[in-house]
Amino acid sequence: MLRPWTPAELFAVDRGERQPHWAPDFPAEGDQVIAGILTQHPEGLTGSGHRQVIERGSGLVVGSIGLFWPPNDGAVDVGYGIIASRRGRGYATEATRAMVAFGLAAPGVEAVTAEVDLANTASVRVLEKAGMTRTSEDGVTARYRTTSATATATAAGEAPATSSRGGRGSRRSRRGSSGGE
Repeated sequence: MLRPWTPAELFAVDRGERQPHWAPDFPAEGDQVIAGILTQHPEGLTGSGHRQVIERGSGLVVGSIGLFWPPNDGAVDVGYGIIASRRGRGYATEATRAMVAFGLAAPGVEAVTAEVDLANTASVRVLEKAGMTRTSEDGVTARYRTTSATATATAAGEAPATSSRGGRGSRRSRRGSSGGE
């Protein structure tokens, strides 16, 4: 389940104040970075901004995910992170699928992209399970991309087509894409 950040939650992360609805190891370092950015740039709290990942069974915040706006050449980057104690449960994949669908439905967005460290095999799997296609790599990092056509094929159970265009998003997503499943 995804829920927008509130200004009070951002300030609590920024000040290191624990909240009762956070998992014990939340926020992770990446969440602290995002909270700091959003505290300084509250426009990121718009309806298309960042979200907290909520564990359904407990109602606890276990991570965060977001799209980085505005679109760059029709593409937005997705970035995410799940705390260590909740990885391997499918939360990153579920959240990434939801944010990709949300992004692709937004006006002016033709593609969603991500960058991931190749050594982070869990995060590579998250992007692939979310229907994203690897478009390039340099031996250390890989770029992934999906379009509405790719997402529709993936949802229908078809293999996604390989994109001929490389991802063009910003490197800002690198943090989030390293959070693992």
